[in-house]
Amino acid sequence: MLALGLWGIDRGGMWRDEAVTYQVARRTVPQIWRLLHDVDAVHGLYYLLMHAVLAVRPGEVLLRLPSVCAAAATAGLVAALGVRLARPRVGLWAGLLYAVTPMAGHYAQEGRSYALVAAGATGATLLLARAAERGAPPSGEAEGRTGARWWAYGAVLGGTCLMHELAVLLLLAHAGTLALARAGRAVWRGWACAAGGVVLAVVPMAIVSHGQSAQVAWLRVPTVENAQDLLRAFVGPASGVYWTCLALAAVGLTEVIARRGKLTCAGVGLPLVVVPPVTLMLASQVSPLYVDRYVLYALAGAPLCVAAGADRLAGALGRLRPGPPLLLTLTGTAAVALVLAQQLPLLRQDRVADHRPDNLGAVSTAAARALRPGDPVLFLPSHARGTALAYPRSFHGMRDVALAAGAPASGTLYGTEVAPAVLRHRLAGLDRVWVVAERYVLRASYSPRNPTERLKLAVLGERFSLCEESVRGRVIVGLYVRRALMAGSPEQPSGPLRLEPTRVRPLRSVRW
Repeated sequence: MLALGLWGIDRGGMWRDEAVTYQVARRTVPQIWRLLHDVDAVHGLYYLLMHAVLAVRPGEVLLRLPSVCAAAATAGLVAALGVRLARPRVGLWAGLLYAVTPMAGHYAQEGRSYALVAAGATGATLLLARAAERGAPPSGEAEGRTGARWWAYGAVLGGTCLMHELAVLLLLAHAGTLALARAGRAVWRGWACAAGGVVLAVVPMAIVSHGQSAQVAWLRVPTVENAQDLLRAFVGPASGVYWTCLALAAVGLTEVIARRGKLTCAGVGLPLVVVPPVTLMLASQVSPLYVDRYVLYALAGAPLCVAAGADRLAGALGRLRPGPPLLLTLTGTAAVALVLAQQLPLLRQDRVADHRPDNLGAVSTAAARALRPGDPVLFLPSHARGTALAYPRSFHGMRDVALAAGAPASGTLYGTEVAPAVLRHRLAGLDRVWVVAERYVLRASYSPRNPTERLKLAVLGERFSLCEESVRGRVIVGLYVRRALMAGSPEQPSGPLRLEPTRVRPLRSVRW
């Protein structure tokens, strides 16, 4: 997992969410704290962690390195679960399967909190297995050890939920695991105390983040297709891998219920892979909150079920045709290597910057080629300013026409903008303006609610024409020139105007 995570980690461009992490984490702690009162409280702990990391040396590699390490830790923890719940070869196969899953590799190279949340959730699941296992006869020393295990479980899960509050759904999965294991009263009592502590720790952040729910207004109600896509991402996107692993998981589920008090791979893996995503999808039918990355931590359950099924199949083959146990272990490991070979094109494609939703590195490169010191720039909408915040050198010396207060000073993600009347006055004095815009904003059907955004579109549409476009795709960098000048009006521009420049060669298209 570590090797796959480091492979292509410096892909040459951040996408929007990573850019937010980068620019927020480089603020001072008081500035981060001020921001969290209005936006992104759910990521507050992660931003503070990344503030310490990026203080060493800001850059894209260091931005993603914590996620790489967290993904490697998760693979190891999945393996440890397989060893504890079954046997060493199950742990080996489960850990390797997690490592070669494209979804795990994708978020291992993402400068966001999701890989760290997955590591914390898997660690909490391992602590649950330790705390719930049958121990020695009740005694003061044994009870003390058991209590310490539940404390450790609650602390790790509580910290994970503070990293991202939707990890609290893991409590429901763990309750399902204890129900399948028919755990005793002492186990349920220990778990309930730990779970209560976790909920109490998360409630304040949940209240604050609920007040910031406008951030996720873009989410839609999940459908059956979303559930199918998530299952394929968990088990394996390649068709051959998907159906084979699904069949092995079905075999593994035959042991979902074992003897009383006994936890199994299927008993732990099935609730983990099913309960959090299904719960979030059902809740999202009322208030949309579902995104697949929010339940990345549930992925750890899939390789446990698949490895358990492979172990049962290997055991049956061993009884029919006895052979060295090591041979069966190596055969299963070779099968995982074939899975890696089958999905290698997907992993390779994921390490191209253009494979992400957008590539702000390409936008900044185009801006650096096109802009000159003193050039006026208009960001449309305001969150397009994220490119300048993540790559300030490319916009050095430019004039941000709509900016009222910078992002750190205003305690916002992208800064605050002037009132429409002020912006109209500023634009009236310009003969040309560079526009960094989301392409969807320039469509005739788009009608923003924000009055400043409406004014930007109105003035550009009424008085300016696109003269030069440097980037094509989701984000464009375009030069807009006053129509009167392009039509041959005697009115002269107030500064040097490149009406017929050598057209900047378009960069690679950014895919949606």
